[in-house]
Amino acid sequence: MPKAVLFDVDGTLIDSNDLHAQCWVETFRRFGVDIPVEQVRGQIGKGGDQLMPALLPAALLEQEGDAIADFRLKLFMRSYLSRVEPFPGVRPLFERIRSEGGLIVLASSGSRDEVDHHVETLGIGDLIVAATTSDDAESSKPAPDIFEAALGTLPETARAGAVVVGDTPYDAQAAGKAGLPTVGLLCGGFPEADLRAAGCVAVFADPAGLLGAFERSPLGAPS
Repeated sequence: MPKAVLFDVDGTLIDSNDLHAQCWVETFRRFGVDIPVEQVRGQIGKGGDQLMPALLPAALLEQEGDAIADFRLKLFMRSYLSRVEPFPGVRPLFERIRSEGGLIVLASSGSRDEVDHHVETLGIGDLIVAATTSDDAESSKPAPDIFEAALGTLPETARAGAVVVGDTPYDAQAAGKAGLPTVGLLCGGFPEADLRAAGCVAVFADPAGLLGAFERSPLGAPS
């Protein structure tokens, strides 16, 4: 199997994509912009630095961008974070990877506080090498920065042949720019056709589905 696996978090390990979309809609309304949740949902997987320019008027973004991002983060932490649920099978999947000698790094567009919370909720802190977040990248997905930062936490011998697991086209696009193949998961709500068009080399239902098909997945392929 690959010597390292880089995992996205939101929508891949935890059921949070719809909550993020709802939080952005609520935030935008606070600043006088009404955007349908379906339109926002298609942008989930990007960090705020990429999502807001795709949805907001340039003038508002220039004037209020920092305030909007700050309000969104505080609102999510206060009103949405407690509603996030883990997908089944995450820890057993991580245990299987570790038992095969693979290293695991989380690579999320979320904030450090969000990711730390999710690591604790998932009970995977003892199974990961590191967790990179928006704090570690100049630009979020679909830019490659977060995956490049994640690679930088690994021993040089583990970087070649690393594989990404994510749930959005933006994960696959970012990974591709970093020279990494992506295994897609459908649990984030994006169609399989969109994941494959973005570059996913294989697609499974969710972490439990990937674990069930481990030996025939890219994670189980001979290194």
